[in-house]
Amino acid sequence: MLLQGCIAARIAQEVRSGGIFVAAMERRYTAGMTGRTRNHDIIPANEYRRVRWKNGAGWTREIHAGRLASGAGIGADDWDFRLSIAEIEVDAPFSSFPGIDRELVLLSGNGLRLRFDDGESHELRPPHERLRFSGERGLTGELVDGRTEDFNLMWRRDRIEATLWHRPLVGAMVVFVDPGSTWVVHVLAGQAGIETEGAVHGLEQGDTALLHAGDARSRDVLDGGGEILLIRLAPRN
Repeated sequence: MLLQGCIAARIAQEVRSGGIFVAAMERRYTAGMTGRTRNHDIIPANEYRRVRWKNGAGWTREIHAGRLASGAGIGADDWDFRLSIAEIEVDAPFSSFPGIDRELVLLSGNGLRLRFDDGESHELRPPHERLRFSGERGLTGELVDGRTEDFNLMWRRDRIEATLWHRPLVGAMVVFVDPGSTWVVHVLAGQAGIETEGAVHGLEQGDTALLHAGDARSRDVLDGGGEILLIRLAPRN
């Protein structure tokens, strides 16, 4: 109990300014429904779309590509942000994305070395090391020891500011979503529930939720146990 309190206090201190407040609640998560609501998109892992990389050198499971705030899905490359899981089975060059910033998080495997054309090299090691870089930079992904899966966040730098946290989920926290912004919850381990307007929407390991606001700031309670990636996407001023 003392450990849980310390973790909750640390999360609150680090990310309260971004719109998260760790709530002191004893309520336990109970399985709810998944689907679409007025201000949310609940996307089960089995609904991700498997597509080729832009350069054809590998495969990715696309979670969502769309506009900020509305979350509306769109085609081709006309998106504000994109969420996907790259499947890397052999050493391969990464696709070029001019005007895009990226953050890559190791989800599984023994490591991925990112070797940039300008000579920089960075290794993503387990459990969940990550790196942010520009989409224009040429690089090759080199496997350290076998296949990896990597969470891939991309956003248009002239439109969006993005912040990504890797956090334990211990009990409950309240997420406040401002109009015009979007929050993303991706469950790395365990399970979670998102409570809004009296309904609880369940998330299992590997599932993703997109939280939006209407004309007013919205309040969502995220509860459960495990680990999550939590992402805030806001319009650039």
